[in-house]
Amino acid sequence: MDLNERVFVITGATGGLGRVVAQSLAEIGARLVMVSSSAEKLEALKKDLNLAQDRTLSIAVDLSQPQAAQSVLDAVVKRFGRVDVLLHFVGGWIGGKLVPEVSLEDVSTMLQQHLWITFYLAQAFSPHMSANGWGRMIIVSSPSAAAPPAKGAPYAIGKSAQEALMLTLAEEYKGTGVTANVLRVRSIDVKHERDTQPSPKTVSWTTPQEISAAILYLCSDEAGVINGARIPLYGSP
Repeated sequence: MDLNERVFVITGATGGLGRVVAQSLAEIGARLVMVSSSAEKLEALKKDLNLAQDRTLSIAVDLSQPQAAQSVLDAVVKRFGRVDVLLHFVGGWIGGKLVPEVSLEDVSTMLQQHLWITFYLAQAFSPHMSANGWGRMIIVSSPSAAAPPAKGAPYAIGKSAQEALMLTLAEEYKGTGVTANVLRVRSIDVKHERDTQPSPKTVSWTTPQEISAAILYLCSDEAGVINGARIPLYGSP
């Protein structure tokens, strides 16, 4: 099946990465479900992308609520009959403190944004994809998950837990046509500063367009052999 016949769900669709990926998918004519906590931003994005009404759905919802993921799945299935791809871009960063200075709230927030929301989505979407015999689940993570820097404990804890969940899913759905993969980036270069302001700091940054290209490949039938991978999308340490 061509990608333009697939049903893509993008969480965090109104963010810098989500907008670019949504644009890429719109250009190939995919059926596109955009999820965000802001109805206003979703409406603005729909206007910017000039999406065909019969091939798009926008859902404003707080994914931190345990039942929200199931409500998204139900809405998409009602509209399009199925979900093929889950692209999960919701997240955030908390850091800058030594471990003794880190609050429980900081760690809890990072676990909520990275682990628990992913967990809710996985519980809702993965059985549906498995029943259909085809699916792709992709998150964007960070090298910090494997090599935590100093003063980065809350974020590293959240990301390492999220990656562990994805790799578990990859094992559990091995051989079903459903894959779960992780793209690692150091920083998402929305403003293309790597090219306009090159420096040792920006040399390993990754543009949304580069991430989008990797996603399109992972969503292809040819990439069905890639499962449980943590793919580095950065050019330098």
